[in-house]
Formats: sequence, structure tokens, C-alpha cells
Amino acid sequence: MKHLISMIAAVSIGAGALAAPALAAQQDREPVRSIQELLDRVRADSRDAAAENQRRLQEFRQRRDEQAALLRQAQGTLSSLRSEAERLREEFESNQRVIAELDAELRAAQGEYGELFGAARQAAGEVAALIEGSLISHQYPRRHEPLRTLAETRTLPDRRDLDQIWRAQITEMEAQGQVVTYSARIVGQNDGEPLDVTRVGPFVAMADRGGAKFVQWSVDSSNRAAGYRMTELSRQPPGRLVSAANTLINAEAGRIVAGPVDPSRGSLLRVYLEVPNLQERFNQGGLVAQIILALLVFSSAFGIFRLFVLMGVNSAINAQKRRSTASSSNPLGRIMLAYEEVKDKPINTIELKIDEAILRETPKLEFGLNFLKLAAAVAPLLGLLGTVTGMIRTFTQITLFGTGDPQIMAGGISEALVTTVMGLISAIPLLFIHSFAASFARGAQSTLEEQAAGIIARHAEEKSAG
Repeated sequence: MKHLISMIAAVSIGAGALAAPALAAQQDREPVRSIQELLDRVRADSRDAAAENQRRLQEFRQRRDEQAALLRQAQGTLSSLRSEAERLREEFESNQRVIAELDAELRAAQGEYGELFGAARQAAGEVAALIEGSLISHQYPRRHEPLRTLAETRTLPDRRDLDQIWRAQITEMEAQGQVVTYSARIVGQNDGEPLDVTRVGPFVAMADRGGAKFVQWSVDSSNRAAGYRMTELSRQPPGRLVSAANTLINAEAGRIVAGPVDPSRGSLLRVYLEVPNLQERFNQGGLVAQIILALLVFSSAFGIFRLFVLMGVNSAINAQKRRSTASSSNPLGRIMLAYEEVKDKPINTIELKIDEAILRETPKLEFGLNFLKLAAAVAPLLGLLGTVTGMIRTFTQITLFGTGDPQIMAGGISEALVTTVMGLISAIPLLFIHSFAASFARGAQSTLEEQAAGIIARHAEEKSAG
């Protein structure tokens, strides 16, 4: 009996899977109490599922008919559009033939004037391009547009159109000899508010922004369709050119001053964008340059410290020379104290004791001098090491890529030259510091030996007089 109920339940579950919507609507019914009731319920669910499936099939067929109607409508629209496209194509070809005939009639009517006006349009285009790229167009914008229109027109120009060419050239030549200051906007500067711009002909321009800043008239590389615009150079030229620009900006009207002029109309100034600054040159030296810089900083700091120490020692020794009371805070005082301890002993013992005291002071005075000498000698050697590694890198690049592109070898050559320069630059101040420190140390030693000899001589005189 239980087995039969399990089979019927399985059938019921299978029917329920086919009629999921019906079962979903009947989930809240009371549980089955008998087999007959279970069979009745299964039959009812099967009938509901069959009815639901029939309804869905009917709906699908209806939609299929609608889709077929839409397809026929779209095919009709496509056929009409193809007909329209064919008509427009024939009309276009007909118009092209008419245009060709009219062009032939126009050339025949122009006769010799056709070549003349062609040359005029060509000249207008060339002058328009020249004027648009001129720095003067920042002060007088859009003056190239009439010439551009003349260059692109297909109609015969009249005299007023032709006069625009030579008048634009005369205006350009007149402005090329002017040094003027005008108010205009610089892209990305002063929050879009106008600035005073000083223009030297078509050669160079500077904006007054708390000091002279060179600006350039160039095409926006990110949006060439936007045309030319005035922007500040991302890297300013050397200080001497900026100083000359400041002198020109601040000069009184009519006064003759020396100012910057770029005969290439901006090309030379843009070269400075590629010239590496001090930080970039240092980076070209790589790891060797960093080691040389670290050696220079540490050695210079240590050497300067030793210079001040030795200067203080010499000052203390000179002060002790003027006092008869010995002090243990300076080398000469400590030597005098050593004499006081053995002054009652024989002269040979006194000499040995004083020499011993001087020998104890000598290492203190010469402390660090050998390191400074070593650092001054090692710095050029490190530079030579960077030169060798840079040349190895250069020859490796030549082996891999050949000599067709000099920029490929530039990195290795820069490393070689920068490290050599840094090694020499580091050695020069270290040699000076070592020389001064050694001079102070020798001076202190000479003073100590001189005073020691004087002490022994006075002691000998006192013994002889006694």
C-alpha cells in the first residue's frame, strides 16, 4: 500500500512539474486524506495543465501571425527604400554630369583668367596659413578667415577679394616691426582673466604674471581642429632670457632696451622644453650618480664639521698661550699640565713626557683627514666607473638596435658624461676642505711643538740659574 502511494505521489509530482502554474495556485489546499482523493486531484491538475498549455499554444500561434505581418510590412518598406535609393542614385549621377558640363563651361568662359584666379586662390591659402600661425594673430584674431574663404571658393573673386591678399600682407609686415603690449587671455592662466602680453613682432611674446613668463602661439596637440591658442611654456628658458624679458616688460615707452628675440618664431624657445634640468640630468646618472652625491654630502658635512672643530682648537690654543694657568680643555693646556707633573724630574724625562703628550694630541688633530683625502680620491673613480658602465650600456644598445637612431644611445652616453662630471665636481670641494683642515691641524701641531720647546728651554734656563 505504501509503495502504491509513493508511485501515485511521484506521478502527482511529475504532473505538477508540467503544470507548475496550476500547482503554484493550489499550494495552499488542504492535504490529501485518501488515495481516491489523490487520484482525483492529479486528474484535475492534469486537465488544468493541458488547458494552460493549449492557451499558450494558441497565444504563440497568434503572435506568429503578427510577426509574419510585421515581416511582410518591413519587406515592403525595404523594397520601397531600394527603389528610392535607385532613383536618388540616378538623380545624383545626372547632377554630376550637369556639374561637369557647367565646370567645362566655366573653364571655357574664364579662359586665361582661370589660371590667374587659380593662382590667386593658391596665394590666398598660403597667406592665410602664414597669418593664422603668426604670433600677431593672437592680438588680431580671425584675420585669416576671409583669405581662407577666398582660397576655398569656387566662384570668380572680384577686386575687393583680391585686394584682401596684399592688404593682409602689408598689415602683417607692419605688425612685424612693432613691440606692443596688449591685454589678452592665456589658456590655463589667471583663471581665464586677461593678462598683459608684450609681443616683439612675430618672434616672441611674454605675459606679465608677477614677472615675465614666455608664452607660445601653437596648435593644441590634443585637439587640432580647435586651431591655434596661446599657452605658457611648460618650462621657461634660462634666467638670463627671463631677466631680459622682465627688462623689456618694465621698460618705459620709447626707451631702447635689450630684449629677447627668437628668429625662428618660437622654435628655439620650444627647444628648452627638451633640455633636461638639473634634477633630470642627475637622474640620467643612475645609481652611480646617487652614490657620488651621497659621498659628497656626507664627506662635505663631516669636513666642514672638522674645520669648525680645528678652528676652535686653534682658538683655544692661542687663548692658552696668553694665560699662565693651564687648562685641560685644550691641547696646549694638557701639555702644560703634563709638564707640571714632571717638572721636578731630569730634563730628559721632561722632554719624553712632553713628547708623549704631543703624540697623544696629534691623532685628535688629524682625525678624519685621511677619510677626506680618500673621499676626494674615490669620487673621480666613481665617476669613471659610471663612465664605463654608461659606455657598456651604449655599446649594448648599438649591438641590439644599430646606430640608426641616436636617441637609443643617448641614455648610456648621458650616464657616462653625468657621472664623470659629478665625480669631478665632488672631488674639487673635498680637496679644498681637506687642504684647509690639514692646514689647521698642522698649524695646531706646530704651535704645540713650539710651545713645548719653549717650556723645555725655560725649564733648562731655570735649572742653570738655580
